[in-house]
Amino acid sequence: MTGRLELPEILARVERYYSEKLEAHGPTPAGADWSSAESQTLRFEQLLKLCPGEWAASMNDYGCGYGALLDHLRGAGFSGPYGGLDVSPPMVAAAARLHEGWRDCRFVTDESQMAAADYAFASGVLNVRLDVDRETWSGYVRHVLAGLDRLSRKGFAFNALTAHADPERMRPDLYYADPGALFDHCVRSSSRRVALLHDYPLYEFTILVRK
Repeated sequence: MTGRLELPEILARVERYYSEKLEAHGPTPAGADWSSAESQTLRFEQLLKLCPGEWAASMNDYGCGYGALLDHLRGAGFSGPYGGLDVSPPMVAAAARLHEGWRDCRFVTDESQMAAADYAFASGVLNVRLDVDRETWSGYVRHVLAGLDRLSRKGFAFNALTAHADPERMRPDLYYADPGALFDHCVRSSSRRVALLHDYPLYEFTILVRK
């Protein structure tokens, strides 16, 4: 598309996209636009390299979907408070329903309702830019990273599709980020203690920021 979109317009497009995925596939990896449960789990494992063994740490999940990261956290032994944020009200409703009665967890649709936690994570939220131009989406990426920084005290982690993927596999509606550029951005804006993971078998990378 041509012309610059404001943040509310971008969020509205993202909300509509994921709400439609949930309606079509239910609270499953496909409903959050993941190809498989296995790839979803692999992504979570990379993100949690940020805080190994910190079982009681508090966590914020930026783009929580139906709460799959919470399931993974509890299964891995993490027991601290969890906050899930998603722009899609149906996703938040599904997450709350699936985790009704769980201790120390809450799901919201507005970032202003989130308090800072020890760590913040974002899995997949940077990938689907639809018809938003790259320059505008890059601004949205910086907005998300600033949010992760605000919502974390000890560090944050996120993943993104890599610009080093095979050209024939790239889709025009997805955002392929330059790993070095995002690494540099995080070093300059958040902390010098940054790790870039580009060695796992997906066409993406994970960045870990320790404050």
